[in-house]
Amino acid sequence: MRSRSYIATPPGATIKEHLTDRGMSQKEFAARMDLSEKHISKLINGDVQLTPDVAVRLEIVLGAPAGFWNRLEAIYREKLIKVEAENSMDTDELLVKQLPYSEMAKLGWVPETKNSKERVTYLRRYFEVVKLSLLEKSQITKIACRRLEVTEKGDLTLLAWTQEAKLKAREISTAPLNISRLIEILPSIKDMSSSEPNVFCETLKTSLANCGIALVFLPHLKGSFLQGASFMEGNKIVLGLTARGKDADIFWFSLFHELGHIVLGHIGLINGTTNTDELEADRWAREALIPSDSFQIFIEEGNYSSASVLAYAAALGIAPGIVVGRMQHEGCIDHSALNNLKAHYEIAV
Repeated sequence: MRSRSYIATPPGATIKEHLTDRGMSQKEFAARMDLSEKHISKLINGDVQLTPDVAVRLEIVLGAPAGFWNRLEAIYREKLIKVEAENSMDTDELLVKQLPYSEMAKLGWVPETKNSKERVTYLRRYFEVVKLSLLEKSQITKIACRRLEVTEKGDLTLLAWTQEAKLKAREISTAPLNISRLIEILPSIKDMSSSEPNVFCETLKTSLANCGIALVFLPHLKGSFLQGASFMEGNKIVLGLTARGKDADIFWFSLFHELGHIVLGHIGLINGTTNTDELEADRWAREALIPSDSFQIFIEEGNYSSASVLAYAAALGIAPGIVVGRMQHEGCIDHSALNNLKAHYEIAV
């Protein structure tokens, strides 16, 4: 095993030299050692540890003292650790370049440093993994999320964002997970859209906590293309939303999209969500906010005035911006139309 600075040579290489000098086959050597040929082969290749018992046998069969063999084994194991650590560090230093470390440091998520090896160490602690390459494992990253674009770099930024949501959620006490209770309170959650963030935020957090869901607001990380994410953490569900300035319709659709993942049973899937799951959560969110039958009747009436939209939104008990966003998304009106009816949120984190 090699790295830039170290070479780890197993004691088996020295054993092999002894056998070559004697002209002895591994089969005969195994018989003299009273060990299986398979074990001898693994010993020579460094695949099994050279134990004190084997060292004593080597002293008898090959003549070199047991202490000599034990020292070779100890040196090999130490070098092997250094080889693996250096190779792992090199790999992780490449991964660090794809993570928004400076941005994370400004937010106080990780310590400030320019040193690449220190960044690796801090990020390993932040992500709670012994090496960053483990972030590719599906058992670690079971996330359902609403994003605008998927890129390799964006995926790592997403993981950084969701890890912060996970850490913040540990500070939130929740009741046992209760999806039935969540379904019951969905109408009251939709009613909150008519209020301002300084009114509904704490109420929303409490309502979801009573269902076993920890709601976390976090700053947006550049490149994550993230609107929201949800995943299991221990015995609770973490629901994270970006708190960057956004229109009310985007905020509420992102929230209901994540609630859709929860209600539809997408949380905790081994490989995360599929494109089909994401589309299903989109449909669920649209229907939960504005039922399709009702929306179709409103559209067919053809009155797209501000007064008409305000009246329709009031009848549904939702913010008018949500109606405007739906109309724009489905091409009923231009994306520049009726934007005066959209509220703009700035949510403190």
